[in-house]
Amino acid sequence: MSSKHFLDSPDHLVATSLRSLTLTNPGLALDLPNKIVYRRPGYGPASQRVHIVSGGGSGHEPSFAGMVGPGLLSAAVAGTIFASPSAEQVRAAIMARVDRGRDGDEGAGVLVTVMNYTGDVLNFGVAVEKARAAGVPVEMVVVGDDVGVGRAKAGKVGRRGIAGTVLVHKIAGALAARGYGLREVARVARLAAANLVSVGASLEHVHVPGRAKPGPGSSDDDDDALRDGEVEIGMGIHNEQGSSRETLALPALVARMLAQMLDPGDADRAFVRVNSNEVVLLVNNLGGVSVLEMGGIVAEVAAQLDATYGIRPVRVLSGTFMTSLNGLGFSITLLNVVNTDLGGPGMIELLDDPCEATGWSAPIRKETWEARNAATRDQDASLGGDVPPTGLALDRAAAQQALTRALEAVVAAEPEVTRYDTVVGDGDCGIGLRRGAEAILNHLQSHPLTGDAVADVAAIVPIVERSMDGTSGALYAIFLNALVAALRTQGAGEATPAVWAAALRQSCDALSRYTPARPGDRTLIDALYPFVETLERTGDARRAAEAARLAADGTKGMKASLGRTVYVGGSGFEQVPDPGAWGLASFFLGLAGLEEGGRADGRR
Repeated sequence: MSSKHFLDSPDHLVATSLRSLTLTNPGLALDLPNKIVYRRPGYGPASQRVHIVSGGGSGHEPSFAGMVGPGLLSAAVAGTIFASPSAEQVRAAIMARVDRGRDGDEGAGVLVTVMNYTGDVLNFGVAVEKARAAGVPVEMVVVGDDVGVGRAKAGKVGRRGIAGTVLVHKIAGALAARGYGLREVARVARLAAANLVSVGASLEHVHVPGRAKPGPGSSDDDDDALRDGEVEIGMGIHNEQGSSRETLALPALVARMLAQMLDPGDADRAFVRVNSNEVVLLVNNLGGVSVLEMGGIVAEVAAQLDATYGIRPVRVLSGTFMTSLNGLGFSITLLNVVNTDLGGPGMIELLDDPCEATGWSAPIRKETWEARNAATRDQDASLGGDVPPTGLALDRAAAQQALTRALEAVVAAEPEVTRYDTVVGDGDCGIGLRRGAEAILNHLQSHPLTGDAVADVAAIVPIVERSMDGTSGALYAIFLNALVAALRTQGAGEATPAVWAAALRQSCDALSRYTPARPGDRTLIDALYPFVETLERTGDARRAAEAARLAADGTKGMKASLGRTVYVGGSGFEQVPDPGAWGLASFFLGLAGLEEGGRADGRR
């Protein structure tokens, strides 16, 4: 195993990847010597007379083999990584792995689709001519949708084929599944291809398994590598050079990409005038972008299409359709929907038609799209809301001052808590505590305490739940919700230290039902329990806060039993206290009016 790939052998990798498709879809079979994935006999509509064969170099999965299935391709031929399959492989697919139709079956035949790369066009073209010579009705459609390289630079070669090709496959496959003849299927496939524009962008080049990893002194170690933060606009799916390299944030990048597809004044790239009332948007993951980031990209593209061009796509497809191995990039495709002149299904209907292929990720039914449902639920979604007074009274001014002081102490302690968590965790504990403290402080400015203990704690709970995340956020939310319930049971009267201690004890008991953390496990519990126990025993908040500080400091050298520190390892726990315990102790110190910010390492 190399440092970058689990499988180093390109041949073995391609073979096993193709084999996997027959495991995830039992309707598929594999001709391994020819690297052809095809539909088993009887798998698909009986009325289908035209069968679609496509393919190309491996490394673009799920295209092309992942698109084999009823309603899409009948067979796909794979080359080695980023290299065209041979003419003989393609000929075998046309002649022996799909149903070519029976004699006298008018309209039967094979449609071959290929992306516009010289090797693919030539090898598929040879196979097509051989099939024709053998009497097989066959048509070939070449798809070139990439506008990243303009007319001047592309010359006679024309546009490269990229992710828009899958829309041609889906439209043609659906038409064939409906029983249309070869002439109609080929004509509509060409019509779809002629109304496509696509462009990609990537943050880095991909590494092909089995090739030497680029490094100092290697032939691949040159100025071609992208610098950190640099994006190549128009990069091809085989690491081909794009139109430019820029340092752009996503909004500016998307604006540049859309302009290349839609600016009618760009004579070098105005291949399609997207002027129909219906446009399909496809945002394709080149393989290495997280689903989370893809969501943000789709939202940005859709927003700019609407705001800048007045385009609201009738269909939005997002997913991994055509990759460049693990390419850290994406592509945008727009299909200008035009009349098919079939007197029947249009392009949108054909895209909506059902299919069964592991690589086609568009599960939303046409009824859902066409319903245009804009209804929302408008009930108040606030987590808290006004809580009626319960009569459990506190000194409003003193409580406001003490709570403000405690929250400011947490904010002041953030650098120390962050430093400790950087040593023994992932460095976010202090930031999370500060975010929660600042949110409550902001709330208190516009919503001062009322003097009712239950109502005031209840008003703070939703602030904590909205502003604090992660494990500590959940722990604080559970504890505070339990504290509200416990305070309710205390009845009316004065909220004395004894009342607070009793309610805090009930909250600790509630928290213990959700976490196994106990004193000695090196968590915030190590500061919480001593505070509550001392307050119960003495009724003195200052002594309780001192006990919390001593306990938090005592976690230094304590080996963690819970939390991320368990996984971090190392000896850092011997030098610093638990960050969560120290942050909570800082809160208690501020609450009690003690000095804010004593350090666990003895510094001030």
